[in-house]
Amino acid sequence: MPGPCDPEDLLDGVIFGAKYLGSTQLKSEKNPSTSARMAQAQEAVDRIKAPEGESQPMTEVDLFISTQRIKVLSADTQEAMMDHALQMISYIADIGNIVVLMARRRPADGKSADSPAGSAAPPKKCWMICHVFSSDNAQIIAQAIGQAFGVTYQQFLHTNGIKASDLKPGEYSDYLSTQELYNGDLVHFSRSENLREVCISKKPGELLGLVIVESGWGSILPTVVVANLLHGGPAERSGELSIGDHIMSVNGTSLVGLPITTCQSIIRDLKNLSIINLSIVHCPPVTSAIIKRPDAKYQLGFSVEDGVICSLMRGGIAERGGIRVGHRIIEINGQSVVATPHEKIIDILSNAVGEQIHLKTMPTSMYRLLTGLDQPVYL
Repeated sequence: MPGPCDPEDLLDGVIFGAKYLGSTQLKSEKNPSTSARMAQAQEAVDRIKAPEGESQPMTEVDLFISTQRIKVLSADTQEAMMDHALQMISYIADIGNIVVLMARRRPADGKSADSPAGSAAPPKKCWMICHVFSSDNAQIIAQAIGQAFGVTYQQFLHTNGIKASDLKPGEYSDYLSTQELYNGDLVHFSRSENLREVCISKKPGELLGLVIVESGWGSILPTVVVANLLHGGPAERSGELSIGDHIMSVNGTSLVGLPITTCQSIIRDLKNLSIINLSIVHCPPVTSAIIKRPDAKYQLGFSVEDGVICSLMRGGIAERGGIRVGHRIIEINGQSVVATPHEKIIDILSNAVGEQIHLKTMPTSMYRLLTGLDQPVYL
């Protein structure tokens, strides 16, 4: 892209050439000021950028930006080096010819940076992963990502039949500030009794015998979920795993925040081992979410296609309620929508207003496996 983006182009995605300099992780306040974010971006640059006169390691990449995702692709192979859902991006900074992309993440142990073990209180600190790039179009890249958020917001307003003029300036933000974050994962993952260390014995060369799928963007701990177990396979024989369990690590390698293809490769590489150690959190296959929406003028903040959650607005009431991208809606306020047409689901959601809107969802890949729509590919 040579210049400012057309909003319609961002629906499909635009690509910028850049040089990837490196990534670093910073501890951050949960909701820092803009000036604090800028200081963090500068700190990331100072950590990664080589001093004047020294050689700077860098990799030629393509930055893909859309209203759904931001991907970093190797310019040579087009292999995805990084892949963030748009709502996971917390801040973008352009400093001269440098772009810093900041995404919120949580540490592999599931605890906040300063919360005590076993604490169910919302974390006061979080970890930011900062990716640093060099480009002559640094300002335009930052502008394009900002535009993507703007286009996404307008999409949500349109989807929910709300005119932007119906919302007074700051009204939605004021309402959000009154809401508490609801997410069953926050309490569930903080309880030590739900964390298990599982040891599985198998013959060298034998498959572990399980299928994994993504937990879905919006999860407190984005990792992989057990979606199926091979009958008679090592994983099922152990009696320690169930469909819905989240796998935190395998033989000491954390899977938290990694792409599904990377997690699958890590597990495949264990084929010739006889002992596999898994760290898991036992979870039911169906996830509950609660959305507080007192008035229809407040957009729910997510889009749905044939029952599947396709996108999620950063900081909206749906994200606060525990909605996850890539999940299939199973139930709305106690009413099953498994066989409900798309238009009917949209109608139910558009008119859903109340102190608590209850949704039950599960990863779409798991839903398709359990209903026989897809055949399992075991690892």
